Amino acid sequence: MAKKKGDDGSKMIAENRKARFSYAIDDTLEAGIQLVGSEVKSLRGGKSTISESYASAKDGELFLVNAYIPEYTQASRFNHEPKRVRKLLVHKREAARLANAILREGMTLVPLKMYFNEKGRAKVQLGVAKGKKLHDKRETEKNRDWARDKARLLRNRG
Repeated sequence: MAKKKGDDGSKMIAENRKARFSYAIDDTLEAGIQLVGSEVKSLRGGKSTISESYASAKDGELFLVNAYIPEYTQASRFNHEPKRVRKLLVHKREAARLANAILREGMTLVPLKMYFNEKGRAKVQLGVAKGKKLHDKRETEKNRDWARDKARLLRNRG
């Protein structure tokens, strides 16, 4: 089973929680994924991971690299490769814009979450991101801790 249901009727498959800590996300977009049948059945099982994956551009197209979708056990010999490169389905103009963003120094496309939309189609939310330095990560953690403490103090007062 897929993990949880979102507000808009979508079912979460996998989430890259470390991405927002390691990268400064500038822009996000939704992209479809070109999958084979056994991959869709395996995604419905909810055991896939996107934590080490990224998106790359080649010949005007975007590809999801290093995303792990386990083999579907009932697919017998017609199974898929668990870490194969998968094509992302976006408009040409959008792909060109993202390819230019990747070519800029330090920018990368990071998958933030993978989910089934309300129509049952597998989608990936990509973030155009720039890697954070160690001091930036500490600053983010400090701000998050202060916000949590402030909320706790305000809740206890009234």
